[in-house]
This record gives sequence, structure tokens and C-alpha cells, in this order.
Amino acid sequence: MKRVRAIISGRVQGVWFRASTLEKALEYGVRGTVRNLVDGRVELVAEGEDAGVNQLLRWARNGPPMAAVDSVELEDLPQDKEFTDFRIH
Repeated sequence: MKRVRAIISGRVQGVWFRASTLEKALEYGVRGTVRNLVDGRVELVAEGEDAGVNQLLRWARNGPPMAAVDSVELEDLPQDKEFTDFRIH
């Protein structure tokens, strides 16, 4: 099991990043949240099996077609099984 927080920078708001992240999280069996930050970045908190979280993070480095990701800052978090699903906030 793995839990991470990712801060994604670039053209990531107004390009369906959150909705696309939700679709990918469901596809990869990942729980957590994704939300826009006031500074134009996106915050992703993901937890689940290592393989699924890693797939979601690989996808997030590019995002959906209209996005232009500049960077992804990762922070490992302690596992606490806080999430039962994946949601957009």
C-alpha cells in the first residue's frame, strides 16, 4: 500500500485535469482526492496498491491532452486508509 501527495504545476486548471484524474484513479483502483489550488496548481492525494498509485502518478506527469505539466512535487504520506473512493474537491 502506498499514499502520496502530489502538487502538479503548469497549465493544469481549466483543461479537465481533475475530471480526467478521477477517471484514471477509478481505472487504476486508486482512492483519494484531487483539487485545484488557488495558486493555479492541482493537489492530488492518492492511496492504494503501489502499482495503481504509480500508474496514476505516471499519467499525472502529462495529464489530459490539453494540459501542459511543468512539474510534479511528490511527498510520501503515512497510510491511514482515510479514503473509501476517489473524489474531486
